[in-house]
Amino acid sequence: MTRMQQVCVLGAGSWGTALALVLARSGHREVRLVASSDAQAAEINETGENLRYLPGIALPGNIEITADVQMAIKDIDICVYALPCVAVSDFLPLLADGAYPVVAACKGLHPETLQRTDEMLAEYIDRSRIALLSGPSFAKEVAEGQPTAITMAAENISMAEKAASYFDDTNFRIYLSDDIVGVAMGGALKNVIAIAAGMADGLGLGHNSIAAVVTRGLAEISRLAQACGGRPETLMGLSGLGDLVLTCTGSLSRNRQFGMAIAQGKDLTAAIEAIGQVVEGVRTAEAVHQMAGQIQLELPLMQSIHLVLSGELAIAEGLKQLMSRPEKAE
Repeated sequence: MTRMQQVCVLGAGSWGTALALVLARSGHREVRLVASSDAQAAEINETGENLRYLPGIALPGNIEITADVQMAIKDIDICVYALPCVAVSDFLPLLADGAYPVVAACKGLHPETLQRTDEMLAEYIDRSRIALLSGPSFAKEVAEGQPTAITMAAENISMAEKAASYFDDTNFRIYLSDDIVGVAMGGALKNVIAIAAGMADGLGLGHNSIAAVVTRGLAEISRLAQACGGRPETLMGLSGLGDLVLTCTGSLSRNRQFGMAIAQGKDLTAAIEAIGQVVEGVRTAEAVHQMAGQIQLELPLMQSIHLVLSGELAIAEGLKQLMSRPEKAE
């Protein structure tokens, strides 16, 4: 008798729960979803749904909820890391000795080390085991089974293909990439541009302004990603343009909601509390500002976002500065 595949998802937030549902839908594997506490695990087990993050969506019987990480990673075939980037150092050392793939489902840059997601994982795990899952994908829609297309990247296509094979839900279409740098940068940087789009919305600006933010934002993302070794065609795909458009225009976007709250007068802490979840674009904006200075790259939109969030620049003044920049070729 063939052993049922054992899968671990670290993080029972909205995205981790949605990915656990995708992994469980085939029915051919047991999914261990790691909650943040015994209380959260007990609530989900009792109600059969994640009331805080994905209310109204029932979890199938082959998803096991636990707060015991050591138990959850025992004898697993693959691990999905669906926690914020800031928590990498708390959990990744536990996965260091395994031979199974580790799929990072988080997006961001470290504001101190300036590391990409793949580099954060590589501090603890051999690169041959690392894959990144990134693209236009709101957790709620994935959990509901709505058609979604996304990218799985690794340093070689065979690892990307192996990791993707576990996500065999027909409504979750995965494309493969070996440009792990481009995919990591696209996923991280779009959050900063989404904050800018939210700010434009919060200021009551029109569709012209949002289109300008998305377009010029993509130019800056491509510029920085290529400077780090990413390929330009990757940024035109799902993990670049696709994710950017969704995050800048979708009402479920946390970073966009955060930008709107800032533009409407909330301070940084109050805006984050209003969202109720981690807003990766804040840390990433700080990292981008530092990177731009180090490599002497001009990224006016993303750097302005950091200056606004750090209190060094008023939104109105930032907008004025951006619009009064000298004319140049596109």
